[in-house]
Amino acid sequence: MAQMRQALSANEAASVTGVPLKQVHRIVDAGLLEGAVESRAGTRVIVGRGLLGLKLAHDTADLLTPDGRRRLVKRLLQQPEAKTVEENAVTVDVRPMETAIRRGLNVLEKAKKMVVIDKDVLAGTPCFKGTRIPVHDIAAMIANGDQKSAILKAYPQLTTGQIDLAVLYGEAYPRRGRPRHKPLWRKAGPVSSEKLSRRDLPRAS
Repeated sequence: MAQMRQALSANEAASVTGVPLKQVHRIVDAGLLEGAVESRAGTRVIVGRGLLGLKLAHDTADLLTPDGRRRLVKRLLQQPEAKTVEENAVTVDVRPMETAIRRGLNVLEKAKKMVVIDKDVLAGTPCFKGTRIPVHDIAAMIANGDQKSAILKAYPQLTTGQIDLAVLYGEAYPRRGRPRHKPLWRKAGPVSSEKLSRRDLPRAS
């Protein structure tokens, strides 16, 4: 249960709960997570059982009115040990949601452990541990429609599991700004494994 008490940013919360980022912000802005949102270093973070409240608010959007969802989430946040919550004859078992969130937290932790940020490697660009392959570039390839098989062919150092974790990491920790130096294979256009030649591949450190 300790993991459920973590403070997560909106991006992290979206990646863990499966709630779209826009909906995360809307739910927070609407005040549905009152008491479970704090401001730390100028960034809003969701704390305590707020992750569960977030998923509950999202998953009941088609079942209850906004006021009904607000009351339901409030009851949940006020009853830390509750396994079910009820509103207008609608009873929700939150245990499956807890299980899904716990699984999401575990996967996010695994993704974080896979990544190394070293100022001496590509100026601190997040890379897969033991390589010079930028994690966000792999996530961008998937976003651009590349098949995993093509990425694995271009980057035989990686595994399918690492590609999946790269996508999750990219959602939780989006790339900020533009990299100071672009590899030659990125200057021609969007990131794509099909445009890589064997000599362009980063060498393992």
